[in-house]
Amino acid sequence: MENQEFVLEIPYGTRDFLPTEAATKRAIETGFAELFAQWGYDEIVTPTIEFLDTLTIGSGSALEPHMFKFFDKNNRTLALRHEMTTPIARVVASRLRDEVLPIKLSYISSVFRYEQAQTGRQCEFYQAGVELIGSASVAADAEVIALAIEGLRRAGLKDFQICLGQVAFINGIMHQVHLTDEQQEKIKTAMEKRNFVDLDNIIDHIDLPKNTRDILKKIPLLHGREEMLEKAYAMAMSEQSRRALDNLCEIYRLLKVYGAADYVSFDLGVIRDFNYYTGMVFEAYSPVLGFPLCGGGRYDSMLSDFGSFCPATGFALGIERILLALEREGLPTPSIKKDVYVAYAEGKAADAITKISEVRAQGKIAELALTAKTLAEAEKYQQSKDYGELVYIK
Repeated sequence: MENQEFVLEIPYGTRDFLPTEAATKRAIETGFAELFAQWGYDEIVTPTIEFLDTLTIGSGSALEPHMFKFFDKNNRTLALRHEMTTPIARVVASRLRDEVLPIKLSYISSVFRYEQAQTGRQCEFYQAGVELIGSASVAADAEVIALAIEGLRRAGLKDFQICLGQVAFINGIMHQVHLTDEQQEKIKTAMEKRNFVDLDNIIDHIDLPKNTRDILKKIPLLHGREEMLEKAYAMAMSEQSRRALDNLCEIYRLLKVYGAADYVSFDLGVIRDFNYYTGMVFEAYSPVLGFPLCGGGRYDSMLSDFGSFCPATGFALGIERILLALEREGLPTPSIKKDVYVAYAEGKAADAITKISEVRAQGKIAELALTAKTLAEAEKYQQSKDYGELVYIK
């Protein structure tokens, strides 16, 4: 009995998508695939398994404890991909290095990260996203943000907010006061976790002028609309920080043209949980979830780790989190429509096969009964499987 229970279990942090759930998930993914293609992004598929050295190159080593690792037959260390940006950067720096820039790529994939499973996030989870590689322009950043907003809208969400930040703002302040790498990392970690108590303690134990300490403590509280940026300009201690704010203003100006600005607010405390971001960063939140639906930003240094400098920007949408937000908001979820159920009386199987072949040739989704049924039986089955129409051959 114990062995049977073990066989019926699934590994920690994974889940089954039952038919209705799987159909909704597929409908959302199909919508994303069509949207990305409409905006000029070509789909890319990379291996689920990569060499550990590839996934931990540059700043990726911090995530190694959260990766699923194992060995191949030659004793080389492999890992399941923990996100999609690094594998795509590898492909661009090697197999696509001679392509005309910019390169616009999209993906819909599962990724794996060993962490405490929670609502909306498992150890295996699904993402859809894009990477725009080869452009350092403000227009590129505005495009990926506008595309992320359109993706959330197409999925059926109505009430969500994009929180837009700029990691160069805080980096400029910390460089200006000559904080060590260790001190910077501690401050960023506390900000990323929104742990304001730890943040205050860390800053208070650094030998800094009181004015500088106050500015660092206020950064996570700098969120709002355009008027907030005026306060931030008054706190900007370096040219790097001021340029970062100028960058946000330019992005926002273009988002107004896209008609997407109403979804956007500024939050200079958003720095994301990956160390490779170099410029604007953003996260999307729904009022019914306590974690982001989407995240992304600019990462101009990553391809340099693969020997090919190239600016880049992009985002990833969390499929399960979008599904959960739709459910909690009571919004209709996309589904795959079932059109026709074809059933038949005794001796009419051949006629039914002919009929369903005609229906499928019209592009409709149709199911054929596998045994003869009464009309009442056919109607009951049609309703239970949610087919829009019943064709009964008698």
